[in-house]
Amino acid sequence: MNKRTKRPETGSAKRPSPPAKSYKVQEAAELLPFLISNLKGEGRNSIKSMLARGQISVDGQAQTVYNYALKPGQQVTVSKEKIQAPPRLVGLSIIYEDDHLLVVNKEPGLLSIATEQEKELTAYRQLMDHVKRENPANRVFIVHRLDRDTSGVMMFAKSEAVQQELQNHWTEAVKERSYIALVEGEVKKAEGTISSWLKESKTLKMYSSPYPGDGQHAVTHYKRLQANRHFTLLEVRLETGRKNQIRVHMQDLGHPIVGDKKYRSKSKEIGRLGLHAFVLSFEHPVTREVLRFESPIPRAFLNPFRNGMQAGDD
Repeated sequence: MNKRTKRPETGSAKRPSPPAKSYKVQEAAELLPFLISNLKGEGRNSIKSMLARGQISVDGQAQTVYNYALKPGQQVTVSKEKIQAPPRLVGLSIIYEDDHLLVVNKEPGLLSIATEQEKELTAYRQLMDHVKRENPANRVFIVHRLDRDTSGVMMFAKSEAVQQELQNHWTEAVKERSYIALVEGEVKKAEGTISSWLKESKTLKMYSSPYPGDGQHAVTHYKRLQANRHFTLLEVRLETGRKNQIRVHMQDLGHPIVGDKKYRSKSKEIGRLGLHAFVLSFEHPVTREVLRFESPIPRAFLNPFRNGMQAGDD
């Protein structure tokens, strides 16, 4: 016997909202003209009202500005109801996103990914939530990490295949990777290279082995940007990417990174670790386009030089 579905009484239940519609941006355009061209049957004033009510989003972010500049590859979504703004990212901001990659600017104090001992909020967890809002099946994958107290540019993959492609060809893919380091004391040489073999102690602290070939080979190049008798600002370029490499090599140089108590720094001048991932340039693993991202030098790193004293000043 067929069961009849009882119809709800008038006003007792809400009709389900029509599904949102998404449109892929193929070429650069302003938001309002793009909507007028894609939303057939909707007048200009109607579309303006939808914008004002927060029914239009670009890559998940509600937009109300008529002349918002759209870029190829972005997704414009039109909802019949006001779009709920997604939770604000804490300690990081997205500076680039496509179907394959996410590039973010991480603030100091945020873990890249949790360990078994640390279950707190991480960049990885927040970005996982971010991509799942578009599709619950979406995921992100760690490509490289920044220490908790290091800030700057960091990249994530959106598929395991892209992650493996980048990690397996990291040396060839990365065209430029540099950091800004604020270190203790005046570095006399304008530039130099530090090479050593890194090992990890039983207490999980990295150190340079006194024996060649004993550990992982690590090479760090540095260039002096500013200096006075108490501090030096360096641009540091990695030839290899080992755990805590810059921090160990700055200690080896006799100029530990400011705020790096683990590697014998005594200064608390800026209230944080003086290490910042400044530039990351790489060949896109899918499009093969060379992309370059730069995160501005934190203002706190420049404070010790506000008095105008440069290297060699008395």
